[in-house]
Amino acid sequence: MKLTPALALLCLLGTAGAAAAADPNLARNLAATCANCHGTDGRSVGGMDRLAGESRDGLLQKLLAFKSGERPATIMHQIARGYSNEQLALIAGYFAAQRAQD
Repeated sequence: MKLTPALALLCLLGTAGAAAAADPNLARNLAATCANCHGTDGRSVGGMDRLAGESRDGLLQKLLAFKSGERPATIMHQIARGYSNEQLALIAGYFAAQRAQD
């Protein structure tokens, strides 16, 4: 009898993870948090780096370097630590897929 609540909890956790993975807008929603500094869809019009159209691997490398503290920053190291490596990969992929405006 004691296994039933534990099994129910495992099932709920498993379905919650599957629901998040099935969200077709997850990458876009995660990337939207970058708009304040880097512009809508990564198309910066100010002094911040443009992210749209950049290499996915390059962006991910930068994000992981911010997260680890290897790359110095004023705030990006704090922001990057709030995401899992998988979420950072989704964000990098989203911006890489955006067309840069010239």
